[in-house]
Amino acid sequence: MVLNADMRQRTLELKTLVVEASRALASLDTDRLEELAQSCEALNRDLPTISSEERANLVCQARAAAGDLAVFGRVLEATQANLGVMHRLRELRLGRLEYGQRSTPRALPVGSLHGNH
Repeated sequence: MVLNADMRQRTLELKTLVVEASRALASLDTDRLEELAQSCEALNRDLPTISSEERANLVCQARAAAGDLAVFGRVLEATQANLGVMHRLRELRLGRLEYGQRSTPRALPVGSLHGNH
């Protein structure tokens, strides 16, 4: 399959989007994360109207970005865990929680959804 310039750009866009999202999340760059979320929303909104050739290209992009998506998933999991610790420390500091007591019941995933642990 020969990719035109627009399709080559889209190939780079998905992989770049995932890599940038991982970096933004790791550095807690909320402004960039918001921009990337809007890009994802636009991509999802356009899916019903794209051609079969563009759809096949996106499938290839998704496969190519699978490793980066797995890394992003691990960054999300670590961020969630860190956020939980920060909330717990805040509760302890404010005297709302005693050491050894859970602030709220929560279910943590045993493993990640993408198969990487």
